[in-house]
Amino acid sequence: MFIYCKILVVKRERINLEVKRIVMKKLLFILSVCFVFSTNSFAQRYAVIDSKYILDKLPEYKEAQQKLDQFSKMWQQEIDQKSAELDRMYKDYDAEKVMLSDELRKKREDEIYNKEKEVRDLQRQRFGYQGDLFKKREELIKPIQDKVYNAIQKLAVAKLYDFILDKSEGITVIFADPKLDKSDDVLKELGVK
Repeated sequence: MFIYCKILVVKRERINLEVKRIVMKKLLFILSVCFVFSTNSFAQRYAVIDSKYILDKLPEYKEAQQKLDQFSKMWQQEIDQKSAELDRMYKDYDAEKVMLSDELRKKREDEIYNKEKEVRDLQRQRFGYQGDLFKKREELIKPIQDKVYNAIQKLAVAKLYDFILDKSEGITVIFADPKLDKSDDVLKELGVK
């Protein structure tokens, strides 16, 4: 009887193990299904664009950039001209310094100092932060950038993208699969071929 009881206990343990295995398999299957559905529901759709590439393809951007370059060149010539005057003043002063009285020397030094200040101020006015070049860039290029931004937003809404990365600066994206690059789609949205 002892052996019979022992056999019953062993069979019961095997049955319990088998039931546990079946339950564990079903539980694992259910967890796997839940995981798959949860990752699909949280999956994010994204795209990569190259804003520099897009802007370079826009004729109005090229025109605006050329106008900006013309203004920059014109303002740089103005500064160069003032700098040349300043250099002439320095040379004249150095050549005549020994013959000038203290009063005239002081007057010339003040004129040179004022001319230096004028050149620095002009340089800051034209090319400094919030200067003329900055304002011209805002006037000429910002509307085009806004147009591109709006096209990107339309594309994101239409294609249900969760986010769009810009790879033009090389900072945001380390690697981008070329099939994710939607720059040409943005150009189509803008009507550029």
